[in-house]
Amino acid sequence: MYTCASCTVLACANNEPDKMPKNCPMRNTSVMENSRDGYDLPENHDFYINCSSIEGLGYCQWPRLKETIEFCKRMNYHKLGLAFCKGLRKEARIVADLLRAQGFEVVSVICKTGGISKEEVGIPEEVKIHPGEFEAMCNPIAQAKLLNEQQTEFNIEIGLCVGHDSMFYKYSDAMVTTLVAKDRVLAHNPCGAIYCAEGYFKKRLE
Repeated sequence: MYTCASCTVLACANNEPDKMPKNCPMRNTSVMENSRDGYDLPENHDFYINCSSIEGLGYCQWPRLKETIEFCKRMNYHKLGLAFCKGLRKEARIVADLLRAQGFEVVSVICKTGGISKEEVGIPEEVKIHPGEFEAMCNPIAQAKLLNEQQTEFNIEIGLCVGHDSMFYKYSDAMVTTLVAKDRVLAHNPCGAIYCAEGYFKKRLE
């Protein structure tokens, strides 16, 4: 079992292979070699070089939105997709406007597209936000398929629910980046709970 999250050696980042723990993933040489070869594949090489270049060019200077814009420029993308949550439609509009101002064509699809009742797919009444009222289900599969139909070159995800985001990634033909990770309690800053996990938020995470 690999336990990198608990490692204090960091033989990988420090170029000290002689200090690898016994369960270090780097000891799995077949996976390491196969993974390394993957970056040379035509469908991966330029993509990886450009996203890694963005890491260096904007390091501790550019917010993620700026990094996303610059990456799309370096990749020469023209048509971008936005898959966003209804609760972040204002943010999605701002992002779409910024992207268009940078010369991109933007296709955006809201999570509630289709207007399908939650009951129709078997979501119990008691777990609805407002039981007894109509609630449209989130529809990440349709979001992905609609963007696929529009042949977007790269998709940007804005605040889809936990799990709904996973289904969007699964069905998207284009590569996806997450611009906003939803956290309704912490102003979409999930790290806030991590930073406070041993203090203020300890009981709220049990």
